[in-house]
Amino acid sequence: MGILLFGVVKETAGCAVLDCPAYIKDVATLKRWLYEQYPSLQQLSSLMIAVNRSYASDDQEFTDRDEIAVIPPVSGG
Repeated sequence: MGILLFGVVKETAGCAVLDCPAYIKDVATLKRWLYEQYPSLQQLSSLMIAVNRSYASDDQEFTDRDEIAVIPPVSGG
Protein backbone atom coordinates (compact mmCIF):
# COMPACT_ATOMS: atom_id res chain seq x y z
CA MET A 1 0.00 0.00 0.00
CA GLY A 2 1.30 3.45 -0.85
CA ILE A 3 1.22 6.28 1.67
CA LEU A 4 0.94 9.77 0.20
CA LEU A 5 3.26 12.35 1.74
CA PHE A 6 2.93 16.13 1.78
CA GLY A 7 4.97 19.18 2.81
CA VAL A 8 7.89 18.68 5.17
CA VAL A 9 7.11 14.95 5.47
CA LYS A 10 7.60 14.58 1.72
CA GLU A 11 10.85 16.57 1.92
CA THR A 12 12.11 14.50 4.87
CA ALA A 13 11.39 11.17 3.17
CA GLY A 14 12.69 12.37 -0.18
CA CYS A 15 9.67 11.02 -2.04
CA ALA A 16 5.94 11.62 -2.49
CA VAL A 17 4.83 8.04 -1.80
CA LEU A 18 6.10 5.45 0.70
CA ASP A 19 5.42 1.74 0.66
CA CYS A 20 3.61 0.75 3.84
CA PRO A 21 4.71 -2.50 5.50
CA ALA A 22 1.95 -5.12 5.47
CA TYR A 23 1.81 -5.40 9.27
CA ILE A 24 0.64 -1.79 9.66
CA LYS A 25 -3.14 -1.80 9.97
CA ASP A 26 -3.94 1.29 12.06
CA VAL A 27 -2.97 4.94 12.38
CA ALA A 28 -1.06 4.63 15.68
CA THR A 29 1.18 1.89 14.28
CA LEU A 30 1.75 3.91 11.12
CA LYS A 31 2.84 6.96 13.15
CA ARG A 32 5.25 4.86 15.24
CA TRP A 33 6.74 3.39 12.07
CA LEU A 34 7.14 6.84 10.50
CA TYR A 35 8.86 8.17 13.63
CA GLU A 36 11.23 5.17 13.63
CA GLN A 37 12.07 5.63 9.94
CA TYR A 38 12.33 9.44 10.11
CA PRO A 39 13.12 10.55 13.71
CA SER A 40 13.14 14.24 12.75
CA LEU A 41 9.35 14.03 12.24
CA GLN A 42 8.99 13.83 16.03
CA GLN A 43 9.96 17.52 16.16
CA LEU A 44 6.77 18.54 14.31
CA SER A 45 4.00 20.07 16.40
CA SER A 46 1.55 17.60 14.88
CA LEU A 47 1.32 14.91 12.26
CA MET A 48 -2.12 14.10 10.91
CA ILE A 49 -3.09 10.97 9.04
CA ALA A 50 -5.99 10.99 6.62
CA VAL A 51 -7.78 7.81 5.59
CA ASN A 52 -9.84 8.19 2.43
CA ARG A 53 -9.48 11.99 2.62
CA SER A 54 -10.80 12.30 6.18
CA TYR A 55 -8.63 12.95 9.21
CA ALA A 56 -8.27 9.78 11.28
CA SER A 57 -7.80 9.13 14.99
CA ASP A 58 -4.95 6.93 16.20
CA ASP A 59 -7.23 3.95 16.74
CA GLN A 60 -8.64 3.96 13.21
CA GLU A 61 -7.85 0.85 11.21
CA PHE A 62 -7.32 0.75 7.45
CA THR A 63 -6.77 -1.74 4.65
CA ASP A 64 -4.55 -1.79 1.58
CA ARG A 65 -7.51 -0.51 -0.46
CA ASP A 66 -7.74 2.74 1.52
CA GLU A 67 -6.03 5.97 0.53
CA ILE A 68 -3.63 6.99 3.30
CA ALA A 69 -2.02 10.44 3.48
CA VAL A 70 0.42 11.96 5.96
CA ILE A 71 -0.21 15.66 6.52
CA PRO A 72 2.23 17.85 8.48
CA PRO A 73 1.19 21.00 10.34
CA VAL A 74 -0.03 23.73 8.02
CA SER A 75 -0.40 27.45 8.49
CA GLY A 76 -2.03 30.13 6.45
CA GLY A 77 -2.12 33.82 6.33
